Amino acid sequence: MLRPVSLFSLVLLLLHALPLQARQDPVPVRAEVNRFLDLQSRSLPGEVRIQVGEFNGDNGLAPCVQLEAFLPAGARAWGRVSVGVRCLAPTPWTVYVPAEVRVKGLYLVSAGPITAGQVLGPADIRREAGELTAQAADVLTDPNQAVGHAARISLAGGRPLAASHLRLPPAVLQGQPVKVVSRGAGFQVANDGVALSSAADGQAAQVRLGNGQVVRGTARNGGIVEITLP
Repeated sequence: MLRPVSLFSLVLLLLHALPLQARQDPVPVRAEVNRFLDLQSRSLPGEVRIQVGEFNGDNGLAPCVQLEAFLPAGARAWGRVSVGVRCLAPTPWTVYVPAEVRVKGLYLVSAGPITAGQVLGPADIRREAGELTAQAADVLTDPNQAVGHAARISLAGGRPLAASHLRLPPAVLQGQPVKVVSRGAGFQVANDGVALSSAADGQAAQVRLGNGQVVRGTARNGGIVEITLP
């Protein structure tokens, strides 16, 4: 003879019979972040190491079959960074995953004390090996970037040299027509614009495009401003 089933027992049976809610597997999300940062960092000088942070497996996101990583506007693959990952299909969603890009390589330091206005020669600089991502964003890595240029400020010996320490000739001038080159994974687009600020090679520059949009990129010699897109 079958015993009657209580309402509580029936609810438990039904819950166990229901399939578990699907979750987005963290492995492909972290793999996409690693793939993206590897691509973005290939042109960096030195030995690159990428570390992708954890992504919660209990995320409540629908499983995705097409993932796309990107960097927020103004960010770059350098040091600690938050990488966006969007799902393109079947259900759109966006998350951010912490990561770190470390670069070990050679950078320039002052061989001895440097006074403001002093024009640097080969004997005034030397190279040291270390963590580039622990230095200023505009740290110099090539002697040609420093030799022949005057110091803007006085520097002690052994001080890492940055572009902001030197009076470098401008790559773009405020008000100058420039070519804005936007690069991404497998594509390149060029637009015309006008520089809103003067900047030396490798420094940040603002540009107003023909449609009125203001963008920020990296100045390059020859009146070019580069923008790296996701």
